[in-house]
Order: sequence, then C-alpha cells, then structure tokens
Amino acid sequence: QDFTHLRALCLSQGLLFEDATFPAQVSSIGHDVLPEDMLRQVQWKRPTDLQRNPHLVVNGVSRFDIMQGEIGDCWMLAALGSLTLQKKFLENVLPKDQGFQDNYAGIFHFRFWQYGEWVDVVIDDRLPFLNGTYLSVHPRTSNEFWPSLLEKAYAKLRGSYQNLHGGYLSDALVDFTGGVQVQFSLKDPPPDLEEILKAADRSQCLMGCSTSGQLKRNIELRNGIVQGHAYTVTGAVKIPYKNGWKHIVRIWNPWGHGEWKGPWSDNSPQWDHVEPQCREALLRNKDDGEFW
Repeated sequence: QDFTHLRALCLSQGLLFEDATFPAQVSSIGHDVLPEDMLRQVQWKRPTDLQRNPHLVVNGVSRFDIMQGEIGDCWMLAALGSLTLQKKFLENVLPKDQGFQDNYAGIFHFRFWQYGEWVDVVIDDRLPFLNGTYLSVHPRTSNEFWPSLLEKAYAKLRGSYQNLHGGYLSDALVDFTGGVQVQFSLKDPPPDLEEILKAADRSQCLMGCSTSGQLKRNIELRNGIVQGHAYTVTGAVKIPYKNGWKHIVRIWNPWGHGEWKGPWSDNSPQWDHVEPQCREALLRNKDDGEFW
C-alpha cells in the first residue's frame, strides 16, 4: 500500500481511511486473546473520537510514554522502549511525515525490517477498546498516540494482535533496526559481562533482558521481578561505592510500573553510600517501572 497516494486520495474525497487489509474486526485481533463473548464487545475508536486534540507525539518520544495493555507483547514493547533511547533508529520506524494536525486522513505508516529490507506498513487509526479501556498499549499521556499506532502496525505485519501475544525480544530488536542480535545466558555469563554491557551502552546498542517463565507467566515475585517477562536495559554504569567500585544496570518494565525491591532499588540503603552528586544524576525515585 502506498501511504502518500492513499492519503492524498482520502483527502481529495474528504474521507477517513479504512484499511480493508487489516479491518476493524475480530480477525485482526485474533480469536484466542479473549473469550468469544468479550471479543464481540470490542469497539474500534479513532484518536479523534477519544480526544479533542490528539497528537502523534507529545514532547518527544520516550519509553515512559508506553504502558502495556491486555495483549501480552512485553517482548515487543521492551524492544520499543530500547528504540526510544536511540533517535537515529527511531526515525526509520516512525516516519515524521504524518500526524493529526496537517493532512490528517485517519491513515498512518511505520517501517520495519523484514528479510533484508525496510517494509512500509500502512494502517488506519481505529484502535480496539473493551469496556472503555485500551485492549492494546495505552499512552501515559492521554492525547499521545504513537505507541498504540505503532503497535497496531506491528500487529498487522505479524497478522493479528494475537500474534504479538508472546514472542522473542531479540526478534523485535532486529525488526526495529535491521541489526544483528547477540544473546548471553545469565545462567552462564561471560566473565566480562559488565564490560560488555558498558561498551554496548556506549556504542548505542539496543538492549533488553528477560526472565524465564515456562510454567508461569506474568507472576510477580516477592522481589518485584516478573516471571516470563521482557524488560529493556536502559543503562549500565560503574560508580564509586564505599571504598571501591560497583557495576549497576538500569532496567525498565514495559508495564510502566512494577519494580525490583532488592539492592539498588529506588529506596534501598545502598544509595546512602553513593556520593550525593552521583545519586542525583542516576536515581529517579518514581513508580515508573524503571530501577537499578
């Protein structure tokens, strides 16, 4: 589908785009995400139905814009959180030639790397709702819609929202960058893992991590970590601590809340032994899903 041509056509006819190739129907959601009676209650709404002044992006793109919905696509959202940290990659996926202000016709497009080339995916902006709440990603800012629309385009690429329900973080990182992925098992980590992480952070790699959960998914342990869940790695630093040095890693939960409660968490006593200047630079004491 040619985004520019379709948008011009809609504008000339005074119509909002409706995508026949990914219709606002149960087939686009998938039959196994919800019970049949609930699927029948799903309503599709455009951002212009929900907000008087919707925007694609408000005050730049950030991982904190994203809050996971009913669809279990933490693997894709963790990759997306990583993508927001690297603006040069983000512009490939999220073209700037669109929005709700100029030439709005209910049509948007996003780009993903598939089998050796960038593929342009066109969607309409009708989003699925159940009982008035987002079935998909919901934005932290009520009038910002880039996360929900990008997720819809990825669902179309994969065939349905249901096909986003469980997947591999590494696949999404490749789809968003065209890069090469490398994995490390934390059961048997390389001896210089901390140095690898710091080097990857410096060279602007996208990074994520996940917990195993073959038996139980989305179970939050007492330490705040979720089983069978994907996270974004958002930083890796070495800081002066007591009389030596400490490697610490910063991680973000795509739920937008729910954090680690152990050492180096937001309120942990370890921070009392860190220089105030360093602490202020690194520590954000908020329930935003991000923790050291």
